[in-house]
Amino acid sequence: MCGIVGYIGKKSALPILLDGIKNLEYRGYDSAGLAILDNSKKTNTVVEKKAVGKVSNLEEKLGNEEIKGTLGICHSRWATHGQVTELNAHPHHDCKKNIWLVHNGIIENYKELKEHLLEHGHRFYSQTDSEVLAHVIEEELTKNASFEIAVCRSLKRVRGTYGLAILYKKEPDTLIAARNFSPLLIGIGNGEYFIASDAAALLRHTKQVIYLDDEEIAVLTRNEHNIYDLSRNIQKKELHEIEWTLEQAQKGGFPHFMLKEINEEPQAIENSLRGRLLIKEGNARLGGLEPVKDKLRNINRIIISACGTAYYAGLIGEYMIEEYAGIPVEVELASEFRYRKPLIDKQTAFLVISQSGETADTLGALREAKEKGALTLGIVNVVGSTIARETHAGVYNHIGPEIGVASTKAFTSQVTILALYTLLLGRQRDLSLVMGERIARELMKIPAYIQKIIDRKDDIKKIALKYQRYKNMFFLGRKYNLPVAYEGALKLKEIAYVNAQGYGAGELKHGPIALIDDSFPSVAIVPRDSVYEKMISNIQEIKARKGKIIAIATEGDTQIHTLANDVIYIPKTLEMFTPLLSVIPLQFFAYYIGTLNGHDVDKPRNLAKSVTVE
Repeated sequence: MCGIVGYIGKKSALPILLDGIKNLEYRGYDSAGLAILDNSKKTNTVVEKKAVGKVSNLEEKLGNEEIKGTLGICHSRWATHGQVTELNAHPHHDCKKNIWLVHNGIIENYKELKEHLLEHGHRFYSQTDSEVLAHVIEEELTKNASFEIAVCRSLKRVRGTYGLAILYKKEPDTLIAARNFSPLLIGIGNGEYFIASDAAALLRHTKQVIYLDDEEIAVLTRNEHNIYDLSRNIQKKELHEIEWTLEQAQKGGFPHFMLKEINEEPQAIENSLRGRLLIKEGNARLGGLEPVKDKLRNINRIIISACGTAYYAGLIGEYMIEEYAGIPVEVELASEFRYRKPLIDKQTAFLVISQSGETADTLGALREAKEKGALTLGIVNVVGSTIARETHAGVYNHIGPEIGVASTKAFTSQVTILALYTLLLGRQRDLSLVMGERIARELMKIPAYIQKIIDRKDDIKKIALKYQRYKNMFFLGRKYNLPVAYEGALKLKEIAYVNAQGYGAGELKHGPIALIDDSFPSVAIVPRDSVYEKMISNIQEIKARKGKIIAIATEGDTQIHTLANDVIYIPKTLEMFTPLLSVIPLQFFAYYIGTLNGHDVDKPRNLAKSVTVE
């Protein structure tokens, strides 16, 4: 969601804040603003600038204005409470413009806090819940509290989620950060400190970071940092090094991050596999799971929980693990998991999947499962993220940053790692050496197979040109490729704004086929697998109703040409790995339709890269 950047040091804050917030534009936002404490004169002054729309609009407002100051905060807002206006944009301040803050999250009890503050003479200018926090801190400061103590006391009065960067005009050498259920990290420089909601904001300046945990605050000066809980107990924190480089977080000559990241998928899968496949043993070595390897032998049930694209990866994992490891698997939407009464015991493994490691719903589901005694596992890309720290054990993707809002390389990496989980769990049980070796050898070939599809992307673009004006579309699959149908439809919805629906092909005649006519095309995922003949029958039903068909089919399948209007071929592989191939054309298809229709596919409307607010 929203982006936060803060700086305290010896350098000019303005260029650092602007550079940082630009590197967070991919997260999704609708306005931006900054506040810098200018202490170059006898009287400290806070200079504020806000703009609706892109960060470039904020830069236009700044013009050539030189804002002096070595302490500042910056924010890109994605509206929750209040319309998209400059008044509602961050930073927000108190009545006297002494306290300035930027906030990610939602203050659930802001109304009751606001009513109390209004009764005590406070005046509000915005419609946001965030502004209330500045006034609560202001009130605590009137009780002879220090800046630090006032922040701690204020946050104890708050219910909800927050990632905060706060400055106080009367303390020009202190910057405070605070976190509860909204990601925030501290960058460690040489005589300088950074605050950011995402590591991408800091890569130009430092790779040494500290991740804040819930209900922790960081008090930063130019010379030192201290981390406390809200009762002001010192917290010892581990220093982490960011794996990514600045170059990895840039477009590298591609017009969009999404296109770059699709093209990176062969390398991403190689990175996810590196050092983990034991081909001759038909097994996987997953170092992150070593501490719980013996416990994994005794589990008799797995629950996979995730949101969005990661949820669809989990559905593919369900097929893999049940078929080859013989363990019952359930896949749960993390956003719903806490609102039912899940039956969990100590022989249940709870596996969460999240690219960012900060997805609010997934983190909530993880904590619920831990509370009920489950062994918790993870598949996460961001080293040191909250989910990575809170699971008992897990596996990193190691694919570098994924900047595009529509997930691509993270999805195929997640499915790849689920295949590694399958090998490990299967070989602990009844999966034979011969079958394990066959799976491992075929998995090693997947990057080259994907590269073959990438090399034919111009053919996919030609097909996208034919279908770019259609407003409705079905995506159909069965068995392993049913989740791919869901994912293909999601991609087209996300970045091309097409009403695309994913369905099990066998479900068509149970209602949806009523929509089929010559203006309602269908994408059918029909590789040569165990349900091929069933898919052919479903395609025949569509063709009989004059529906147009785009088929994703296995190389060498000539029969499909007699049924489909257009065909995109993928290499032949094991059935369990067909999703890793069939999804690539669908990613390209969505990308080209989105760009051909003039949309910014890296920043689709109303969406954010990481959903850190429930």
